[in-house]
Amino acid sequence: MKRLLIATSLGFLVSFCSVHAQAAPNQKKPTVQKTKPSVLKAHVRRAKVVKAAPLIPSFGQKAGLHATSDLLDLKSSVAYVIDQDTHEVLISKNDNAVLPIASITKLMTGLIISEAKLPMDESITITQDDVDTEKGSSSRLRVGATLTRGELLHLALMASENRAAHALGRTYPGGMSVFVNLMNSKAHQWGMRDTRYVEPTGLSSQNQSSGKDLATLVGYAYLDDTVRQLSTSPSHSVEVGNRTLQYNTTNRLVKNPNWDIGLQKTGYISEAGQCLVMQAKVSGRKLIMVFLDSAGKLSRISDAERVRKWVETNHGSNGRPQT
Repeated sequence: MKRLLIATSLGFLVSFCSVHAQAAPNQKKPTVQKTKPSVLKAHVRRAKVVKAAPLIPSFGQKAGLHATSDLLDLKSSVAYVIDQDTHEVLISKNDNAVLPIASITKLMTGLIISEAKLPMDESITITQDDVDTEKGSSSRLRVGATLTRGELLHLALMASENRAAHALGRTYPGGMSVFVNLMNSKAHQWGMRDTRYVEPTGLSSQNQSSGKDLATLVGYAYLDDTVRQLSTSPSHSVEVGNRTLQYNTTNRLVKNPNWDIGLQKTGYISEAGQCLVMQAKVSGRKLIMVFLDSAGKLSRISDAERVRKWVETNHGSNGRPQT
């Protein structure tokens, strides 16, 4: 009987140890197998989030305009600088190329509004129609915000506010189609044969012009006191409901004491590149400067600085190169 009990106990003990030994590895394996795939998936998800969207080349890049050399090694694919009084051409680079002009469009928008002599204190409400569906750009002017026509014009010219510019065209007597027709009629009237507008903001790449045409536009815009003053305003705040919104100029040169700027406008969409037009006094000369499709936001400013220093060094106020 004792032998039977001892054999039974030993058999039970061996079976227990065998089961325990097998269970230990089985408990560890699922932990390792579950962890590795989850870590890999996390890395894959993070990789998708940080992956940059492909850059869209500008029209100028597609046309190879950046390969054109110039005296000052400018980074803009189009550059056109003339004396406003004598019409002497100082810089000319691809000035007949027709390219998207982005928010330079808003100069014509501002001119049409200013010349119409509409009441600037009339209230205009931002609607869903003013929301950008072309590029999906954001705006601090929410749907339902109400400002005066004068405030919208100020924000459009100084801060390049897209919803403000669209609302100005939408509420023009006769509506948007009448407004855009007026933009194109004005361009035709001024001999701007390479210019076409399809909307008042510049978000559409179908708004196009050339360096020479834009120099003409700047010349006429400079004659309008309202457009001249608002485009060169350094900052402006507006009351929208219970909020105060502070806006600043999109052109840092406006606040630069080395510059005497009479009119300016910046612009950017991917198809147009970085753009800048200005009227500025340099070495006693009133100059009109046009820079289109610059390689970067700072390079359009650098191009303007390079031109200013070149004029100061090589050209006097008498309109002739200094020796």
